[in-house]
Amino acid sequence: MQLHELEPGLWVAPALSVSDLDDLAKRGVKALICNRRPGEAEDHDAQALAARAAILGMRWRAIPVAPGEYDEEDVAAFAEALRELPRPLVAFCRTGRRAVHLWAQAQSREPDCDLPALLAAARAAGHDPEPIRALIDR
Repeated sequence: MQLHELEPGLWVAPALSVSDLDDLAKRGVKALICNRRPGEAEDHDAQALAARAAILGMRWRAIPVAPGEYDEEDVAAFAEALRELPRPLVAFCRTGRRAVHLWAQAQSREPDCDLPALLAAARAAGHDPEPIRALIDR
């Protein structure tokens, strides 16, 4: 399991398995944001993940989006999750890209956003923010 820190208390990860949640709980993770769509792949069982998260005392938030198809409602839901969920938290999808892009769009709307730091964090997590650059350069 690969974790990349985007900001203090927020990590992004590629696809998680139920067994990964045990490791995350040991690391003190308190919440998860899932950006995968139900049934998008055979290796993804959102119900099993959500059930295991609950057993481990982690909060679960599903904001399912298709790759490259995020609308304002999705970005607003991600921003709300960032405000409401306890930290540390992990956002994930198949590769981490959707989670990074939703985070970048949500954070870019904050008045105190440090855009160069945001772009650097996205790149350090292994995801190119250029495809959404017009959406975050506001």
